[in-house]
Amino acid sequence: AASLMRTFGAHAATDVTGFGLLGHAQALAQQQRLEVTFVIHNLPLLARMAAVCKASGGRCGLLQGTAPETSGGLLICLPREQAARFCAELKAPPPRSNFGVGGGGPPPPPVLGGVGHQAWIIGIVEKGPRGARIIDKPRLIEVPPRGTPNPPDSPG
Repeated sequence: AASLMRTFGAHAATDVTGFGLLGHAQALAQQQRLEVTFVIHNLPLLARMAAVCKASGGRCGLLQGTAPETSGGLLICLPREQAARFCAELKAPPPRSNFGVGGGGPPPPPVLGGVGHQAWIIGIVEKGPRGARIIDKPRLIEVPPRGTPNPPDSPG
């Protein structure tokens, strides 16, 4: 992911762990040179956690982006015009090399290729006070455990 981040001009990134997606987005916004607000429209969640949270009366903070179960991935800030292509490249399977198979020969040229991870554009950046917010009714993206195939209707 790091080489793709450099290739596509990422200018900030953080892991999404104990502070939830919203907490990490707020911390990232506070470190930007310009006064910006991250507006989150899509909320990646561990599979089935939205149902668990709703069953518990919504007290877990998950749907507000403050619980640590909000995906556990990377939050990466990219130029708007590069974000979709970055996601497509990251999702792509790693390139296969046939070097050393058959008659030998020189190694193939380096190929920009993905690592087979899920990726989504979760929001936008707008001018405003340094911070982050989640819209009232974000789209929930259920993220299956690693190694589990995506369901056919999955956006990832």
